[in-house]
Amino acid sequence: MRDAVAVTGIGETVYQKKSLGKTALQLQLEASLAAISDAGLKPTDIDGLITYAGANSPVIPEDFIVNFGLDLRFSGHTPLGGASPVAAIQSAAAMIFAGVCRHVLIPVGRSNYTGARASDRIKGSSQLRLITEFERPAGAFAPAQYYAQFARRHMELYGTTSRQLAEIAVTTRRHAALNGNAAMTAPMTIEDHQASRMITDPFRLFDCSLETDGGAAIVVSATERARDMRQKPVIVMGVAEGHPDSPSTITQRENLTEFGTARAAPHAFAMAGVTPKDIDVAEIYDCFTFVVLNQLENLGFCRKGEGGAFVENGNIGLGGTLPVNTHGGLLSQGHVLGMNHVVELVKQLRGEAGKAQVKDAEIGLVSGFGNMCEGSVAIMRRA
Repeated sequence: MRDAVAVTGIGETVYQKKSLGKTALQLQLEASLAAISDAGLKPTDIDGLITYAGANSPVIPEDFIVNFGLDLRFSGHTPLGGASPVAAIQSAAAMIFAGVCRHVLIPVGRSNYTGARASDRIKGSSQLRLITEFERPAGAFAPAQYYAQFARRHMELYGTTSRQLAEIAVTTRRHAALNGNAAMTAPMTIEDHQASRMITDPFRLFDCSLETDGGAAIVVSATERARDMRQKPVIVMGVAEGHPDSPSTITQRENLTEFGTARAAPHAFAMAGVTPKDIDVAEIYDCFTFVVLNQLENLGFCRKGEGGAFVENGNIGLGGTLPVNTHGGLLSQGHVLGMNHVVELVKQLRGEAGKAQVKDAEIGLVSGFGNMCEGSVAIMRRA
């Protein structure tokens, strides 16, 4: 499927750390209309739809059929938490490559302040509810508590430090300040990070992603059709998803520092015909700072255990060896399960990223990460 499909439209709403007064469905419809218009299409041109129906965003294909008057030939659902949007690109590519669909819409929207509470979302998650045998009896029931164990293990094995995690938070915030649509833009220093309150060891407040209202969406089309559409297409070179061992537990895994990303990456790079050295910009899923650091290793940008050193000295900032999360990510822009990462990569490869534009960006990577370490990876290039 290499180069068979392209992202032809992107759309997003405002992101903010307070209620937008809209439901998850309303936010998804708003972002979807923007993406469809960006592609130069009408809603009725959409014949494929892949939704994400989280506990606080109970949206199904019929919602879009009713509101947009769609005549769908395919509808699907990718229940992989934050790995869902990028994994959905693979499903869209397969349906288009098979000739089932022409244009597939992938929307995500969250109403964290007008929808369910965080505790309710966790209980409703299709996979987090399985973590009952070892973790919950010890009092662990929130994502920060789960993922902190991975971070602590990495620190014990490789000497990774909290100040190295701070480099990711500070760099991401610096990028968010260049973005006209980011929830958190106040300057942050390493010392600010270190002084923020402890959430669950070793994660401090600024190691954790935001809770925001917002929506984002993309349209995926056949590359042949995309060349005649409104926007310059961003072509999908390679895409894959991967799953870890023992997906329903943490403490019983043999290797706590290998995410599903490590299994997805070789397939995505092989399909794309490139290596990590060819990537000009990367949008890495960042529910927590450590998740970025570990994915950089799992993706092959540095060796195992060298992620801490890799993120230091401006290496992941604009002008660095590998600019990462140029929009501010989940840590500072907004949390829509990483669909904003996909939107940002498309902007970068179109040359539309404004003050955060990476010069001469030709090939980029976006990752997804969700539930108990499912991973997804897409590699794209400008046409």
